[in-house]
Formats: sequence, structure tokens, C-alpha cells
Amino acid sequence: MSNGANNFYKSNKVTMKKVEFKNLYNMNVVGNLYIPKGLNKNTKHPAIIVGHPMGAVKEQSANLYAQKMAERGFVTLSLDLSFWGESEGQPRNAVSPDIYAEDFSAAVDYLGTQDFIDRERIGVLGICGSGSFVISAAKIDPRMKAIATVSMYNMGAANRNALNHSQTLEQRKAIIAEAAEQRYVEFTGGETKYTSGTVHELNENTGPIQREFYDFYRTPRGEYTPEGSSPELTTHPTLTSNVKFMNFYPFEDIETISPRPMLFITGDQAHSIEFSQDAYKRAAEPKELYIVPGAGHVDLYDRVNLIPFDKLESFFKENLKKK
Repeated sequence: MSNGANNFYKSNKVTMKKVEFKNLYNMNVVGNLYIPKGLNKNTKHPAIIVGHPMGAVKEQSANLYAQKMAERGFVTLSLDLSFWGESEGQPRNAVSPDIYAEDFSAAVDYLGTQDFIDRERIGVLGICGSGSFVISAAKIDPRMKAIATVSMYNMGAANRNALNHSQTLEQRKAIIAEAAEQRYVEFTGGETKYTSGTVHELNENTGPIQREFYDFYRTPRGEYTPEGSSPELTTHPTLTSNVKFMNFYPFEDIETISPRPMLFITGDQAHSIEFSQDAYKRAAEPKELYIVPGAGHVDLYDRVNLIPFDKLESFFKENLKKK
């Protein structure tokens, strides 16, 4: 719990309300709506949607960011992506980047129909994998007026190429072949197989990146098991659906989001920095790459003394102000 980690932060300056709304596919999406105490509901306010890391749920990182931004005057909504947490979707832990992106648009539908929200002033903030999902969503949803990502993972590139392009085409094809064979197993009633995610124990062969994730997902710092799941399954997508990421290219056409502003936040020690750098390079103006000194990838999930909330506040205040 060192170095300012505060994933399960509870603010006394905001009120929280559990909300549910349907996405385009008639699936129930569940979120936490945070409203600053004393907010005048007779006027219209800006709002920010916050997406959790891939394989996580809203209780991991997203609620923290949503509360901290609500303390700064925004109405915020942290949501569970479909197939995860309290949101609908079968099988559990399934991967569908298209539906994940849709969930952010559905959140705009919900917020934009609330009397006290200005539908022209809705922003999105995606952490880790959700960074790539909010970009995917924003490309086809101009109602998202300002887009920020933190410790972004391009889940497509990460699965096709692995970090630093360390995975060969042969290795990729082997993963695809295994998933395809597993479909026969599950189609005929066999057991569901899960993949990737965070290891459940450390040994001398555990690499530094897995250790970093373990410290968050497998310790009291960030461990959370949603109702109906089990600690053995948290963070692990199904093998058969995870290959859907191989067809996911969120940064293609990213320049078409312009002139809406984009902010990419990453740590200078983050193993994922390549994804924010790539997105920044491809995006059109206005755009900013903001690098946090001394911060690794998972540090920006919950270490409040490293997370640049002032930067996020100024970005959203400037870009969600009344025209």
C-alpha cells in the first residue's frame, strides 16, 4: 500500500448513486454516478465518463478517478464494461472491443438525457485498456467532446505484437490456432478456458511486468472480486474471445477525432509508454502527450501522489467549458 496507493478511496465531498442503462444491444450497463455535494441541479453541468483497466472492474482505478474528478466539480460516471463486474453479458469475461466501445456511447446516452447535464460538454477518460476503447468510441461518436487516456494499452497491438513487438507472427498464429481449437471444446459442452490476466502467485521466474500487476490485482492494494465471480477468474478473459483483439485497430483513423482535443498521460517508467506515444504521433491537433516523471504503468491506477489530477482538471475544464 506504499507510495500513495489509495484504490479504494471514498470521498466525503461527493454523493454516489448506482445507475443502470441499456447499450445499443439491449445489454444492461451498470455504473456509479458521482455528483459533487451541493451541486445545483437546476443548471446544466459538464460530465466525464471513466473506464476501468482491461480485465478490471469499476472498483479498480475507475471509481478513484471518478471521485477525484467529481471533487473538482465534474459530474462523473464510472462504468463496468459489458461482460465484467455488474454489467450484463454472457459468457463472463468475454472480449468484444466493439461492445466495449459501445458502452461508452451508451454512457453518453444516459448522461446526455439527464436534466442537469449539458450534453454538449461530455468528456471521456479511459485507463489502460479502456484508453483504446474510448478512442475507438470517440472516432464514431462526436458527442464525446474531450478524450483523455491514462497508462493506455492498445489492446489490439498488445495482443498482435506483445510489448515492444516481442511476439512473432508464428507465435500469434499459434495463439489463434489454440483459441480456434478451443471453440470445438466449448461448443460441445467442454470447460471454458481463460487466458492472460494476472498471475496468482510469484516465483523466481515471474517477470517485472507481471509483478507490477500482481502488486495491484492480487494484494489488498487493489484486489476485488465482483459478486458471482471468483478470485481465480478475475482479470482473465476467455481464450476463445480474447483473439477478437487481433482484429482491433483503435488507432486507425485516430486523426479523424480532430478538432476534438486528446490528452495522453503515461509514466516515463511505464512498460506501456509505446502505446501513448504511438497514439500521440498519429493523432491530429489539438493533442498533448503528458509524461509523469517516476511513474510506471500501474502506478497511475491508484497512486494519488503521482496521478496528475491537476492536469486532468485543467484539460477537461478548458475543453468542456461553455461555448
